[in-house]
Amino acid sequence: MKLAILSREPNSYSTKRLVAAAVALGHEAVVIDHLQCNLVLEKGKPGIIYKGERLEGFDAIIPRIGASVTFYGTAVVRQFEMMKVRTAIDSQAIVRSRDKLRSMQILSRAGVGMPKTAFTNFSADVPAMIEQVGGAPVIIKLLEGTQGLGVVLAESAKAAQSVIEAFHNLKARIIVQEFIAESKGADLRAFVVDGEVVGAMKRQGKEGEFRSNLHRGGSGTLVKLTRAEKAAALLATKALGLGVAGVDMLQSKRGPLVLEVNSSPGLEGIEKATGQDIAGRIIEYTAALASKKKAKAKPQKGATQAVDAQSDVPAGK
Repeated sequence: MKLAILSREPNSYSTKRLVAAAVALGHEAVVIDHLQCNLVLEKGKPGIIYKGERLEGFDAIIPRIGASVTFYGTAVVRQFEMMKVRTAIDSQAIVRSRDKLRSMQILSRAGVGMPKTAFTNFSADVPAMIEQVGGAPVIIKLLEGTQGLGVVLAESAKAAQSVIEAFHNLKARIIVQEFIAESKGADLRAFVVDGEVVGAMKRQGKEGEFRSNLHRGGSGTLVKLTRAEKAAALLATKALGLGVAGVDMLQSKRGPLVLEVNSSPGLEGIEKATGQDIAGRIIEYTAALASKKKAKAKPQKGATQAVDAQSDVPAGK
């Protein structure tokens, strides 16, 4: 099969591993910089021009869309979808997961455990918002932050109010979350592919650091998830409609609490911690999607079909 990997970083660990895994499994893999794609919209013939050539003949794509280019990146993924090219991660699922507030609203509705979270647009409501998540200390997060950037630990209510008011004055959108002290600067990353946890690691922040992100100097080690942790990761992934995801969770006294579901999780940390061929699993999943023939449903006479155009989560593949 001919697979396209949408990535701006052809030399990154994740991109190179996906290419190598595709070749090892007998597929052709082409790396395409989605920011260099021009979308052509015409009657009945949506297309993509890349470096002067029209992209054709692809069976499936694997999006690796960075948070800073979500809008254009997902537009490119949508264009492939319009061209009837299968994608490992749906465009709408990427958009859904990137909006921290929206994704947490969806997870809350689905019954996924999470830290108490509050959001407001008015600085006057700050004291009440801090109390709504259990009081100080609290975690304050920029909705647009990634890789641990834009995340602040406020030790006291006074400090929290100062930080929140500063963000509001800058017109920055934030959420406030309860601080889970028992997690001790560590979290779990569960890697999910096609409804199965294919690898998991425990990420520990460096000494004095409450953020466990590997980009912030944290370390990852192999961990065996409990049944509850696996269930939380799978429920969160399903709720957001993601075929491939990295689910970040905290271990707490009341069970696993999901922090975030990443639609473009890095492969280096998880593969080195687990020793598993995660890239291979992603390629196998993508190839299986491409090989599925779209069954032409023939509704029985008199049967009615309802389509919920407002649904947040697309129907399962």
